[in-house]
Amino acid sequence: MTWIRPLAAHAPRPCTLVVCRGCCCGDPRKNPGSDHAGQLARLREAAAASGGRLAVRTSDCLGPCAQANVIVVQPTSEARSRGARAVWFGWALDDTATDEIIDWARSGGPGSTPLPDTLELHRIDPPAPKEPTTPRRGRRR
Repeated sequence: MTWIRPLAAHAPRPCTLVVCRGCCCGDPRKNPGSDHAGQLARLREAAAASGGRLAVRTSDCLGPCAQANVIVVQPTSEARSRGARAVWFGWALDDTATDEIIDWARSGGPGSTPLPDTLELHRIDPPAPKEPTTPRRGRRR
């Protein structure tokens, strides 16, 4: 079977905000004072108004649940080709943190614009990669 890559796979990728909405992030029971739905709506509005320079996706659990809400800002394909890597933010629970992430991503994000000091306070390390599991072979009976 031949796999055909979609045409969009070759298009330049914009700065992308990956918003965790797994078990803890976005859960009003864990962080009841935060407007989780409002945060996601604001991020999507910023992307829609960016003229294609920003994209937003949601993801299941990204891992650092104790630091919810987690947002990962991925660089543009151009910045990635120059060595830029994704930047992880935790405790993004209020409008100020959301605004700062949007503003930084709008200005280019990783590899294009220096990280503001205020966002450095939200920066977290990504979780360590998981060791690959070896599939167990079942016994024939």
